[in-house]
Amino acid sequence: MVLYSDVIQNMITNDGNSVFDQSNKSDVLLVFLRHFGCTFCREALEELSTLQNEGKFQNTQLILVHMSNEEIAAKYFERYHLNHVLRVADPDCKFYKQFGLLKGTFNQLFGFRSWFRGIEAGLIKGYGFGMQLGDGFQMPGVFLISNGKILSSFIHKYASDKPNYLKMVSCLSVQ
Repeated sequence: MVLYSDVIQNMITNDGNSVFDQSNKSDVLLVFLRHFGCTFCREALEELSTLQNEGKFQNTQLILVHMSNEEIAAKYFERYHLNHVLRVADPDCKFYKQFGLLKGTFNQLFGFRSWFRGIEAGLIKGYGFGMQLGDGFQMPGVFLISNGKILSSFIHKYASDKPNYLKMVSCLSVQ
């Protein structure tokens, strides 16, 4: 059994604090991204940027986990106006694995569902297709954490899945 409090104590953000410590100050929406060249990662960054900058996350701290080095990540986060958001670099995907986020199968990554959504997001919505910057097989996920405990999670079944971030955060107001 994985003790997530142990894992998030070892997840150090770009400001030098742990995700565990942050979760004791405010609730945390911990978003594990796909690689930056992925259409769906770019789409997620755009949506998270809009929600964050419109104040939709209320008292919840957004923390992004990525597979790149900080220099490359900073450029992507700046492009999406997320440079002020806390983040954790995980180029070896050890935190992804500890949170149960597996490598995708061919169908999860390249099946009809993902191709169809890829055309929508990449071509129609304009997120494009980029070069792989990280593990192209790594699946993403989202976790809502409060006081070191996971309250809610969204584990992607397909690379193309779209989590409802607002619904996840809204579960806090019903407790």
